[in-house]
Amino acid sequence: MEDDNFETVAVLQEHEGDVKFVAWHPSEDVLASASYDDTIRLYREDVDDWTAVACLVGHEATVWCVDWEVVEVSGLGVEDGGVADEEVKKRRAELLQERVRAGSRLVSCSDDLTVRVWRRVPKELDGAQVGRSGMPSILRTNSIEEEWVEEAVLPKRHDRAIYAVSWSKKSGLIASAGSDGKIVVYKEQWRADKGVTDTSNGDGPENRERQPLTEWVVVAEVEGAHDVFEVNHVVWAQRRDRQRKSEDEEIIVSTGDDGEVKLWTLS
Repeated sequence: MEDDNFETVAVLQEHEGDVKFVAWHPSEDVLASASYDDTIRLYREDVDDWTAVACLVGHEATVWCVDWEVVEVSGLGVEDGGVADEEVKKRRAELLQERVRAGSRLVSCSDDLTVRVWRRVPKELDGAQVGRSGMPSILRTNSIEEEWVEEAVLPKRHDRAIYAVSWSKKSGLIASAGSDGKIVVYKEQWRADKGVTDTSNGDGPENRERQPLTEWVVVAEVEGAHDVFEVNHVVWAQRRDRQRKSEDEEIIVSTGDDGEVKLWTLS
């Protein structure tokens, strides 16, 4: 193959509808695709061919976009908030260690007005854990199948279809944008209730249910980002102009039906 030519090495035909978006894993040979059929498919290269290893089911309408997390950039620390409870710190450390074993999470957005986060169940834990809804979101396909579960649905802020989502590789923040003209930024943080919720009138440990240790909150929201027009895409990028405050500072780049590209900073 010449330097300026490409050839087809694989054709992936797992979806039953239009494919809206694809995204490469930041560190593994994994490809994610989003589709009009309301699903997300994950593929890996097996021997000399690409094979579907998982089908993520949960969205109730077209999935427009997906993006990968960089697992080393979680934005969470075991001692965040000055917590002194050793049991809480232990649970936090275990969660962060499990995320390293599981690898990068995936975020998706849809016509169903939701932004969802998905995680892979580490092989040694297959069958031991389930997703937020209590049901695994997996279509087993072959010997290299993976189990992925829905971890969270982010706070609902969009009124119309969400077209784009981007997971910051620097801060761990997530940005979303859509046909309602909004850009929304979300942050993951430790829950204030330490992940334990009382579910009855009893005081015994058997009457207390463990909730997720983390939650997603909205930290910024822009309405009419492109005036009255739809926002088609949004992505995090490193800020490089002279007004940047640090080498790691990021901006959000958005595109809209108004024909403009806009740059945004978080204040």
